[in-house]
Amino acid sequence: MKNDIHPDYHMITVKMTDGTEYQTRSTWGKEGDTMTLEIDPTAHPAWTGGTGRMLDAAGQVAKFNKRFGGLTLKR
Repeated sequence: MKNDIHPDYHMITVKMTDGTEYQTRSTWGKEGDTMTLEIDPTAHPAWTGGTGRMLDAAGQVAKFNKRFGGLTLKR
C-alpha cells in the first residue's frame, strides 16, 4: 500500500438518541470526538416497524382507485 494516502482511522464515541454511547473506530472527526445522532436504529420507523402512512398528494390515490379500483385478476 502507498504511504500517506489513507485517512486517519481512530476511536470516536457515538451517542444515540436515547443517550446511550458506544466506542467505535472511524475516519470521522478527530480522536476522541463524539458523534451525536439525530436519527438512529432505536428511533427511526424504518427499523422500529412504525406505522407507515400513505400521503395522498392532491387526491392521486383516490384518482388511481377510481380508475383502476375495479380491476381484478381472474383465472
